[in-house]
Amino acid sequence: MDKITITDKLALFSDHWNPRIVGELNGQHVKLVKFKGEFVWHKHDHEDELFYVLEGSFQMEFRDRTVELGKNEFLIVPRGVEHRPVAEQEVSVMLFEPATTLNTGDTKGELTRETLEKI
Repeated sequence: MDKITITDKLALFSDHWNPRIVGELNGQHVKLVKFKGEFVWHKHDHEDELFYVLEGSFQMEFRDRTVELGKNEFLIVPRGVEHRPVAEQEVSVMLFEPATTLNTGDTKGELTRETLEKI
């Protein structure tokens, strides 16, 4: 039951598209990740995802629209919905999602992270 200081945890890494686990509750992971550039189009057939912007901004692309997200805003992507995060500049994001969630969902490739580091 130790407190977590988000800025301290974010200072531990500088790479992009590689989520780190900072907490676990009720079968969910709380993750921190930095985005820059374009991610892959993907969906999660069994999991919803919550993206909460800590610093910066990014666009969540859907096949039919784009949602702009800035600091202190969040978006829930329902299971089964194809999406792709895109960030022109680096953005820091907190994710809430089931522990079983694979970052690239149904699209495995070079950005897929099968095992996540706990920090």
